[in-house]
Amino acid sequence: MKFGKEPPGVVVLYNASESLVKGEPRDLLAEQGVIACARAVADAFERVGYQVAQVPIHDDVEVALAAYPPNRWVVFNLGEGLEGRLFEEARIAWALEAMGYRFTGSSGDAIARSLHKARAKALLVARGVDTPAWWTLCHPEEVDVLDAADLSFPLIVKPVAEDASIGVGPEAVVHTVRALRERVAYIVKHYRQAALAEAFVTGREFNIALWGDPLQVLPLAEIDFSAFADRYARIVSFAAKWETDSFEYHHTPVLCPAAVDTDLGARIVIAARRAWAAIGCRGYARVDMRVSDEGRPYVVEVNCNPDLSPDAGFYRAARSAGYDYEGMVMHILEMAGWPCVWDGADFRCERSVCLEESNRDWELSPGIELSHQAVERALR
Repeated sequence: MKFGKEPPGVVVLYNASESLVKGEPRDLLAEQGVIACARAVADAFERVGYQVAQVPIHDDVEVALAAYPPNRWVVFNLGEGLEGRLFEEARIAWALEAMGYRFTGSSGDAIARSLHKARAKALLVARGVDTPAWWTLCHPEEVDVLDAADLSFPLIVKPVAEDASIGVGPEAVVHTVRALRERVAYIVKHYRQAALAEAFVTGREFNIALWGDPLQVLPLAEIDFSAFADRYARIVSFAAKWETDSFEYHHTPVLCPAAVDTDLGARIVIAARRAWAAIGCRGYARVDMRVSDEGRPYVVEVNCNPDLSPDAGFYRAARSAGYDYEGMVMHILEMAGWPCVWDGADFRCERSVCLEESNRDWELSPGIELSHQAVERALR
């Protein structure tokens, strides 16, 4: 497909909210993080010669994109909605599809599936992916209806449809029925949605970055919780992600590539690939999981269109796989089917050939490879 002698335009689309319709005031830190990420992505494309427009969503995506026709612009979609409204991220992707844009990342359907944590977990179970037991609670009075003997305390309690660790702090881990009731009441009141109460898996936590078609698993990353003596404080809280002056932020470093043995690496990779398929991810995604003390991986979340900031986990994994920042965003753009190749006369559309999973092994980290025997054992 030919596009002429001028490079195609890239719209870096992102949300720019000054207030939130729900939640805590500090949750705006996550919104500000999206703005910083958009700036980094736009700068990367400018460095390699693309025409770039940073386009914030202040009202509606239809209005924001009015000046950028879909036959001349591709959308690098960082939109997560406006003012914290539920499922706006999925609506943005649906709108982009309806308006005829090529855009990066997952479809609106996949985003909606991943955002609703309870429905996502049901899809994981249907695909044979282990995920911690869970209960969805719409009101604190529902806690009293549950059989306390069936609850697997401790539990971690989160808003059912938020990402970026919004609503997750030390109080999210509960050990009693009373604490569960109080946390559900907090989430319903402040976040205006149901609470997901999930069995807390003690053990290691991994982030698995995936991208491409055929699917490539990037080097595994592990959260280092060694600074936390209390096993139940070992969570990636909102403070750990966003509050730069907090203890949690400075004491949850990420180890990438992670140190895993061959069998555990195989189990993690297979679980991540199945989770990607269960949600129907496209382009790029991140799967978060906890590994029990017995070495069993449990998927706790699938993140379509995860954070791409230079200090975020996805770029850390891409860098470990040999990509610089410009290379990472260019590769993501290629997966949207937009041309990234100048042939000396004009730009042409060439679908990227991803680093294929060959018949030998998946590369996890230096010196660690998955043998076919390890994969077969993990599939049993």
